[in-house]
Amino acid sequence: MLYDVIIIGAGPAGMAAAIYTSRRALKTLVVSKDIGGQAAATDTIENYPGFELIGGFELMQKFMSQAQKTGSEFVAAEVTAITKEGDNYLVTTGIGEYKSQALILAFGLTPRDLNVPGEKELMYKGITHCATCDGPLFKGKDVIVVGGGNSALDAIEYMSKIANKVYGAIRGEKYKGEQILLDKIIAAPNVELLYGTKIKAIKGTGKVESVVITSALADDASTDKEISLQGVMIEIGFIAKTQWVSNLVQMNEKKEISVDKDNNTSDPGIFSCGDVTDIAYKQAVISAGEGAKAGLQAAKYLASKSGKTVLLGADWGKR
Repeated sequence: MLYDVIIIGAGPAGMAAAIYTSRRALKTLVVSKDIGGQAAATDTIENYPGFELIGGFELMQKFMSQAQKTGSEFVAAEVTAITKEGDNYLVTTGIGEYKSQALILAFGLTPRDLNVPGEKELMYKGITHCATCDGPLFKGKDVIVVGGGNSALDAIEYMSKIANKVYGAIRGEKYKGEQILLDKIIAAPNVELLYGTKIKAIKGTGKVESVVITSALADDASTDKEISLQGVMIEIGFIAKTQWVSNLVQMNEKKEISVDKDNNTSDPGIFSCGDVTDIAYKQAVISAGEGAKAGLQAAKYLASKSGKTVLLGADWGKR
């Protein structure tokens, strides 16, 4: 069977793209090993327009339901390879092969983990990779921000305004972020910066209750110290696992997929959206908007390819 569009990834970007391609009467298949991506694993989302507070899993289920109602099909599988066959694309998964005229890559980024005891068990139960997204959940609480770059400094500065106590744990002896931001943090009365420090373990029963820190400069258990707190914010970056599509599209130095303002990649039939691209901001609402754009651009490409009139403009209501 030949699909019009295959979308790889079922997070906010991929499912928003599916809604828009299906609304344009394109036969659409969404392939993903899970539904919702990082958003689905977030207990509470408070910054998605239209929902003052909603569970991440619930929001992503709404995305999926809407995509299915507009005609999108879903397959739970991991993509292992993509091969270009003339003007079409063969998508190989662990359970079968699927062919389409266009592709939308929306499989997101993978956050870097600390790889310490307790992290896996307490992920999203007091551990987050996004202070901007989840910070308000820790209002009035004690938290630790791990990382040494601007993202960590941003998180510390932001949390200093709403948390009771903010620790900053950095392996080195100096933050690599903007000095102006660092100065603000140093001046904050509720911030304590822990230089030359790494997290050794995260503890808690059902939720984060404490962390064990130790010296990052020497392997010496005598430097271990346990700190009681309720939140761990990991700000050590993300990994773009895009090597498997490097033969198809161009990428930047971070291995993020390069796109223009209309979500076109270097291949005319491949579009990309969401966190896996080189857009500046990684937020669910932005990913959804980028997904809508990618879906419309794929529809425009296929209409042009078939010689049909390309409809431009807004996609309001039931057009």
